[in-house]
Amino acid sequence: MNLYKNFFSVGAMTLLSRILGFIRDILIANVLGTSMAANAFFAAFRFPNLFRRLFAEGAFNAAFIPLFARTLEKHGEHAARDLAARIISWLVVFLLVLTVLAEIFMARIMAVFVPGFLADPEKFEFTVLLARICFPYLALMSVMAAFGGMLNGLGKFLAAAFAPVMLNIVMIAILAMLVFLTFDQPASALWLAGGVIVGGVAQVTIVVWALKNMGLLPSLKLPVWDRDIARFWKLALPVMLSGGVTQINIFVGTIIASGAASAISYLYFADRLYQLPLGIIGVAIGVVLLPQLSRHLKGKRFEQAAMAQEQSLFLAMMLGLPAAAALYVLSREIVQVLFERGAFDAIATSATAPAVAVFALGLPAFVLIKVFQPGFFAREDTLTPTILAAVSVAINIGLSLYLFAGFAHVGIAIGTSAAAWFNALFLIAILMKRRHFIVSLKVVKTHFLIMIASLAMAALLWFGSVFGGYWINLPGAPLVQIFSFALLLLIGLVFYFLLLQVFGVVRIGQLKKMLSKSD
Repeated sequence: MNLYKNFFSVGAMTLLSRILGFIRDILIANVLGTSMAANAFFAAFRFPNLFRRLFAEGAFNAAFIPLFARTLEKHGEHAARDLAARIISWLVVFLLVLTVLAEIFMARIMAVFVPGFLADPEKFEFTVLLARICFPYLALMSVMAAFGGMLNGLGKFLAAAFAPVMLNIVMIAILAMLVFLTFDQPASALWLAGGVIVGGVAQVTIVVWALKNMGLLPSLKLPVWDRDIARFWKLALPVMLSGGVTQINIFVGTIIASGAASAISYLYFADRLYQLPLGIIGVAIGVVLLPQLSRHLKGKRFEQAAMAQEQSLFLAMMLGLPAAAALYVLSREIVQVLFERGAFDAIATSATAPAVAVFALGLPAFVLIKVFQPGFFAREDTLTPTILAAVSVAINIGLSLYLFAGFAHVGIAIGTSAAAWFNALFLIAILMKRRHFIVSLKVVKTHFLIMIASLAMAALLWFGSVFGGYWINLPGAPLVQIFSFALLLLIGLVFYFLLLQVFGVVRIGQLKKMLSKSD
């Protein structure tokens, strides 16, 4: 399996999903703005999304893929399918129980999740209603993650990477309808909550179809406890913290932000902006790296495992550092061009942009976490990342609470980014201490040159935003704004890769060779 080729395949699908996600968010900003209905919908949608990232994308994949890879390496595809069927059967039981309990106790749960809403009974009750509608999305995404994990373990990444596109297609279709119809904002939020479920069903359908075509769709069976199931849950439970630490930190931020008007909406839109490069770079690398690293280690191919980790770091920094630099220096322009229209006004832009800048400073750390956590999960060590995640969450809570009084929602962004850097640096340090990751002088030089090129590009983008600000800020001309901003980004991107070429970090021919290699 070619790590670079698979990464760019997953990254391309993630990019498509995030672009559609931005169109979705632009339409949400237009329809709901930062109103009561917007805050209620974001809080309600974030609740199942938290558990989706913690369990479906975090705990399940981190625990399942190493076990699946071991069985695949030793006993073949049919034995691996049988293991998957036994684990997924237990997963379905767990999800049914969790969903029923969540629906029954949703009001009490949301009182903890958004305590600031309790002062407004109408807002709180509406949030509870939306959360009840949205919560089954967790079950759908967990099943999708299970089937997607099988596909990834088999080296088939495209279907699972494409599936999230379906949610955005469904949501955009609903939002397009809402733009032209005269629904009030609460009614529009109810339509969106229903669209979340329809989009979840569409995602499951994609991965089921892919596995069925391969003849590897597992059949559910009566759950039976055995050694493999015990091992799976032993690995999965700790990763519910460590694998989703970013989402836990966002969850903490949501609780704190619920005490200030519109703060949840500001954080939501800021979060969406830094999640774009994080999804394309960090998440894509994590998705591809974990199954490849697991199979290399289970097959005792230690040199290939080390090479996969080093290649992943190179990709992460080559793409992540310039993305962070651009997001930082152009934070206001990005928010303005993408969101400032309809119910999202200039005040909302001014409040959202500083949070985007702070999240940008944490972006390299968020990416590094995605790169180095698989180094633990592939070795079936979930305890170490869990301990680091717990300390990281404590740092985030302490800083967010301390800074919220003086900096409002921006203080929450500071806490989240600082906690991410702690987590990333200690993951790297422990892997190096165990000699699971070796940093050579060549690696240090390469990443230093990448950093210099990123800073130079940031300076160019800043000057470009100053001298081209008239066109980027031209009122009443969104197409001119978008074109001018896209042109500035393209100039910065070309300049950055030209510097990498001059520095000898990477050459065009080398990139083509990376993508064309079959293994």
